[in-house]
Amino acid sequence: MNALQLRMARTALGLTVRQAAELVGCSHETIVAIESGRSSVKQSTIDKARAALEKAGVEFLDDGQGVRLKPAKTKGMSK
Repeated sequence: MNALQLRMARTALGLTVRQAAELVGCSHETIVAIESGRSSVKQSTIDKARAALEKAGVEFLDDGQGVRLKPAKTKGMSK
């Protein structure tokens, strides 16, 4: 996950920086640092952020260029 993907994932979920930080379990400064591309952020923190955003419903595209929301799981309709 790169800086732009984090920002896109957060936006797709409608989260503020503070809300994303709460979801990930880090400070809002850490989210800002990741989104700014600062190299001082530990890879384990970036991995933790990615996992939390994936659990919240975001898919990170393999090309490293984008994200999308996971399709909603729907239950079959019975007649």
